[in-house]
Amino acid sequence: MKIFAVMPAWNEEQTIEEVLKKTKKHVNEIIVVNDGSTDNTAKIAKKYATVINNPVNLGAGMSTLRGIFKALEDNADVIILIDSDGQHPPEAIPKFVEKIKEGYEFVFAFRESRKQMPFVKKFGNLFSDSQTGCFSTQN
Repeated sequence: MKIFAVMPAWNEEQTIEEVLKKTKKHVNEIIVVNDGSTDNTAKIAKKYATVINNPVNLGAGMSTLRGIFKALEDNADVIILIDSDGQHPPEAIPKFVEKIKEGYEFVFAFRESRKQMPFVKKFGNLFSDSQTGCFSTQN
């Protein structure tokens, strides 16, 4: 089973190396989509991953799609989406893969709102959740 991680990244030189090191332990390939970074994100990522460079910042959504298309082109069996800023723990990857092995087609996770997250992302997640009907029943 070929397991790929797709990681959009924009100016993440402070965090990406640690995330890549941890992710590499759980996947066969990593694809980083450098979203027009003006720092050393791409240079650092090249040590651990295939890097696709967007000429300008196209946003997380377009970068994620570009990474997914590349993973599919490279015959990925499983694609894990992970943030390059450390908000998604790479140590959770085996839990996702286990669910896929059990026969699930898609496996999603959510962050608990009480954990540290920038206000803008909390607001964006709350808005997205309200639009898609994704609400947690956990406290």
